[in-house]
Amino acid sequence: MATKIENIGKKDVMWGYASTIFTIGAGVILLPFILYKLEASTVGLWNIFQTITSLIFLLDFGFRPSFARNISYIFSGVKQLQKEGVANVEEDAQPDYGLLKGTLTAMRKFYIWMAVAVFVILSTAGTAYFYYILQKYTGDKQDALVAWILLITINCYNLYTLYYDALLTGKGYIRQMQQITILGQAVYLIVAICLLYAGFGLTAIVAAQLLSTVIRRIITYRVFFTKEIKHQLSIATEQNPQDIISAIFPNAVKVGLTSLGAFLVNKSAVLIGSAFLPLAVVASYGISVQVLDILSRCGAVYYQSFVPKLAQYRAERDIPHLRKIYRYSTLSLIAIFVAGGLAFVYLGDWALQIIRSDTHFLEPAMLAVMIVIHFLEQNHVVAAGFIMADNKIPFFIPSLVSGAATVILLWVFLSVAGWGVWGMILAPGIAQLAYQNWKWPSVVIKELREHKEINN
Repeated sequence: MATKIENIGKKDVMWGYASTIFTIGAGVILLPFILYKLEASTVGLWNIFQTITSLIFLLDFGFRPSFARNISYIFSGVKQLQKEGVANVEEDAQPDYGLLKGTLTAMRKFYIWMAVAVFVILSTAGTAYFYYILQKYTGDKQDALVAWILLITINCYNLYTLYYDALLTGKGYIRQMQQITILGQAVYLIVAICLLYAGFGLTAIVAAQLLSTVIRRIITYRVFFTKEIKHQLSIATEQNPQDIISAIFPNAVKVGLTSLGAFLVNKSAVLIGSAFLPLAVVASYGISVQVLDILSRCGAVYYQSFVPKLAQYRAERDIPHLRKIYRYSTLSLIAIFVAGGLAFVYLGDWALQIIRSDTHFLEPAMLAVMIVIHFLEQNHVVAAGFIMADNKIPFFIPSLVSGAATVILLWVFLSVAGWGVWGMILAPGIAQLAYQNWKWPSVVIKELREHKEINN
């Protein structure tokens, strides 16, 4: 029989940092080539393509992390998936391959329908929008049309195979997943640069993305579907996929609503702020937020590396291991934000001067407040992840309320109070500090402390 969730250790965490840094670095390395080889209108069209891709993945609506969490439950020995909470696991319980087989079928059916929906949307309304934009496009329209067709292809294929990522995460193949990500980014970078210099224009970037995605998916499939797993699946009796979707659906939707609330909290400031402030000021705020988003991603690497183990320890009711992971996740987050935050405040503008950027970061006092707000945000996100590992999503309504409160506060601070950039900074910070920043960490700390006292 196959083993349970793979052991996760320091190597997995280090590969997580390497993958995050390489992914960020690849974008930084490619950008000068794009700006050098493509005219302004083509760069603008590329940005539109990126926005379309990011919007497409909102259609997943929380199912990928939900699928990944339930795959972890299955490999932990759970025999039945529940709408809320986790079924008890017997000691040394083996994975239920009938349940795994049914879950695989459920994932395939869900994502093929999502892929069909995306194809219909992009090939009709999306193409109409594309042709409208093309009327004002001054670049090579044939190149743009080929790139658009490739973009439709890559989005449909990427969405259909999105459950591959959930399989690796759920099984605990964190190191392998990060290695595959680095390989995919390397292929994307090399192919894009070569094709750009070969004169393929916008098609070069989209074709490189398509090739990178296909390679990553092929390797991911081979890593997960070993001979042993294929054999076990071939002899297992499949559980009803519809029952599995019914069990996963409620919490998946709650995760999606939580993501929507987070989008309003973290992204609405730029959209609303641009209506009240000069674009140069918004640009400074925007690039400052981008750096802090990178800091947040790096700070969450330790926690993200152990996500599949959280599901296993929840199923096994292993509180000591949960306590250990939470402690180190928090310490890692603090260390990254202290070191990275100080470097950002004191060296940020110096780095921009080296590359002769016309845009600058915000003043140090503003950056310091933003660093605290982003830390508190990421800290409660980590705590929420520990709660979610128990297949409970109590934070979707507070997330939506925080999102709505952020939008209201932004309008008040910018339109009525006239606080400018300070209004953009403080609105999401106040909305989150009112409840979410302290609520979810306190819930996790209380739970872990109570179990410790009981054991003592």
